[in-house]
Order: sequence, then structure tokens, then C-alpha cells
Amino acid sequence: MTIALMWEARARAGAGAELLAWARAQQLTPPPARRETFTADPDRVLVITWWDTGDLAAPVPELPDPPPELLHRPVHRWRFRREPSPPA
Repeated sequence: MTIALMWEARARAGAGAELLAWARAQQLTPPPARRETFTADPDRVLVITWWDTGDLAAPVPELPDPPPELLHRPVHRWRFRREPSPPA
């Protein structure tokens, strides 16, 4: 089973680039099968990591909370499992 972890944070006003740099610098050990980073206005950063594991609740590395001075509000986190495509 593949699970995706979504990590989303909103930076304080004007600190989006700093939050993005912080998120990109975070290393996960072991590394995920895939990792993508996105941004959106106003000053939001989204990181999605994919993990090949057999359980949605499996312990996998997650991005930590950034320094509080970078944030507008607390980080949001979600876990999703990949569902098979319906038959054609």
C-alpha cells in the first residue's frame, strides 16, 4: 500500500520564501519514495511525501513543525492511502 502524507503550513506575512527554504532543508530518514513541494498565496507551503508501506498508521518520518516565528498558524497534517482505480 502507498500512503501520502500532506504537510501544509502558512507563514507569517512576508515569510513564505523563508518557510519554503526551511521546508526544503528538512531531511527525512529514510527518504520517502517521492516528495513534492508546492506553494500558494498567501505564503503557504505544501509538502507531499509518498511512502510504500502496508499500513496507513505505519510509523514513517514526518516533517517537524517549523520555528514558531515563521508561522501564521499551526501546521496541518493529513495521511491518505492510495485507492485502486475502479475497473474500466
